[in-house]
Amino acid sequence: MGLFEDLSRFLETRLDEFLQANPHLELMALEEQLRGQEEEAINLLADLKRREQQLEQSILATAEEIQRWHGRIAKAKAANRQDLVGPAQEREATLLRQGNQLWGQTKAVKERIQQTRDLQQRVHVRRRELKLKMAQAQTPRTAQTSWDTGWNRSPQTNFGQAPMDPLEESFQRWETEEELEELKRQMGR
Repeated sequence: MGLFEDLSRFLETRLDEFLQANPHLELMALEEQLRGQEEEAINLLADLKRREQQLEQSILATAEEIQRWHGRIAKAKAANRQDLVGPAQEREATLLRQGNQLWGQTKAVKERIQQTRDLQQRVHVRRRELKLKMAQAQTPRTAQTSWDTGWNRSPQTNFGQAPMDPLEESFQRWETEEELEELKRQMGR
């Protein structure tokens, strides 16, 4: 068992080192995770909407039944049929309780719909922010790649372009990693 734990720790460490050396890959993984969460929220929202419609239809059917039994109670009272009045009133009371329960369930589903919409919106905003950070992280990497390949370099002159300052590059990488950590913390909330 210890060998597998050691191997697992070793692989996790290597993966962390790899992701730190390639922050754009970690950003891509986070973007994929956010995309999945957004899809889940959208699917949950659709399920909740269907449940809300079912409950509303049940409430309408229950209301019609209550009206029908209310009419029967009045009819039984008018005919002085006390043997039918009591049971009909019990049936009406049962239907009223059932309607109240359905109403409470509908209210709870509506609250969940709102919460899910809020969640979906927050995930969407985070995903958009992450895409922006990915684009920002991609720009310095693209610039560095073009310098490494020599496309923007001339043996005699730089044509007004200074090579990437190593200190600037280090700070940009560090700032990107900090923003990534902040996004991770925000997602954990």
